[in-house]
Amino acid sequence: MYRLLFSALFVLAIAVPAAMAQDPTKVDAKHYKVEFQNSRVRIVRAHYGPHEKSVMHSHPDLVAIFQTDGRVKFTYPNGKTEERDIKAGQAVWTPATRHLPENLTGNDMEVILIEFKTKRKPTAKKPADTNATTTPKKQ
Repeated sequence: MYRLLFSALFVLAIAVPAAMAQDPTKVDAKHYKVEFQNSRVRIVRAHYGPHEKSVMHSHPDLVAIFQTDGRVKFTYPNGKTEERDIKAGQAVWTPATRHLPENLTGNDMEVILIEFKTKRKPTAKKPADTNATTTPKKQ
């Protein structure tokens, strides 16, 4: 009996954190749609009707480009909330996060999310100037 109870608790301990931080296109397909993806980026369109909200989900580092004016509320896993006014055309960098967004207005809200799949690598050293002239060494 104890073995079954411990097994069930173990499965819950693994499943609950994974469920709390899931891909929005999978846990909230009503609001999130993949428009394009390759090995480096994924472009997602998010569309919320008036006063609609999502479920808790996560994103990698991304750039959000708002398509509409509005006001959005973000609830974070620790219960903290944040409200933001947004303007159509506004672009915002957002580091990887977990949140639950909510459209606070009576209008539709739409945003394009450009999610980065790879970590940024340090820039390579600048190649040597091939047009530079050098003085030949004396022998």
